[in-house]
Amino acid sequence: MRTAIPVVELKGATREYPGVVALAGVDLTVRRGELAAIVGPSGSGKSTMLNVIGTLDRPTSGRVAIDGHDIASLSDRQLSALRAQSIGFIFQNFHLAEGVSALDNVADGLLYNGVGLHERRERAAAVLDRVGLGDRLDHRPGELSGGQKQRVAIARAVVGEPALLLADEPTGALDSTSGKAVMELLRELNAAGTTILVITHDQDIAESLPRQVTMLDGRVRYDSAAPADRVEGAC
Repeated sequence: MRTAIPVVELKGATREYPGVVALAGVDLTVRRGELAAIVGPSGSGKSTMLNVIGTLDRPTSGRVAIDGHDIASLSDRQLSALRAQSIGFIFQNFHLAEGVSALDNVADGLLYNGVGLHERRERAAAVLDRVGLGDRLDHRPGELSGGQKQRVAIARAVVGEPALLLADEPTGALDSTSGKAVMELLRELNAAGTTILVITHDQDIAESLPRQVTMLDGRVRYDSAAPADRVEGAC
């Protein structure tokens, strides 16, 4: 069954740059319906992990499979198609087109899915209503609060119903009240079946999620889903 295939599977994944080992033999499996945090300080490897899981970067060695597809076997075009169809991204700074309405910012999330303009806008309107912005369809980013902009970004990320949602410091540009509201929205999306990885340096956010994966020096130092005898450094 497709549902039994892990959404993310890393086996011995490494990523090296000249003079730097950013990922050092990482093993990680994320199953459908999980809500997990990848947490660590700056330089821990969590951003490299995001890039590799998001297929924005290929591993130097090891296996990386996303939604059952081994990315080493895919051409650049196939990789782009996988990214468009299977992965939704949420970024700290929203990445919305400033002169474009909330409706079309979200509809643009379906540009590479072969969906016509009318259907794109219909689906965008439905998902904006789902995230509580049904009355803001025509508003441009400059007319929205930070929390509302992040909701638009979340709507854009999920409008294509991706297998995986990657949220990179999703509350980093928000005040505490808006940040809590965004995290609650992510929990609601997860409860409805979306698999979500939150990449963060915020330990409080990480501890509020069902699973924590702690990165340090390019390695997984702790995984709350792993047996104690498999956690690195455990006695």
